[in-house]
Amino acid sequence: MSLNKESIYRDVCLQTEGLLAGETDLIANLANLSAILWMNLTDINWCGFYLVKGEELVLGPFQGKPACIRIPLGKGVCGTAAKTGEVQLVDNVHEFSGHIACDAASNSEVVLPFYHQQQLVGVLDIDSPMFSRFDDEDVQGLQQVINILQASLA
Repeated sequence: MSLNKESIYRDVCLQTEGLLAGETDLIANLANLSAILWMNLTDINWCGFYLVKGEELVLGPFQGKPACIRIPLGKGVCGTAAKTGEVQLVDNVHEFSGHIACDAASNSEVVLPFYHQQQLVGVLDIDSPMFSRFDDEDVQGLQQVINILQASLA
């Protein structure tokens, strides 16, 4: 990234606050948020959301190539994040037990769960063709974005 990550995520948060302000429609907000992240983050090949429907995640708004439509809770990186409620930061998806390869070009991934009234709504999933593309600074920046999203759901 040409700018430092702190600056990038500050800009992303400002854009997110502006676009989500006053809008409570989940799909509209996820669509705009996936576009904001796609435009601002470098070295990614997929960025989007999966939403909880029963015992699985179902594809929501995204940017990138067509993706897996349904993921059982607990399966793959996204399903693991959803089941555990924990951020998944994966340097090499090929070493992640049970990884679901929607795009063979993806080598690293970060997944953050998000909630409304303490109920899991879904996960933010970002993939990269680079190994070790994401780090703790990305997780912190993306968590700020998720916090803004969660506030829009209130």
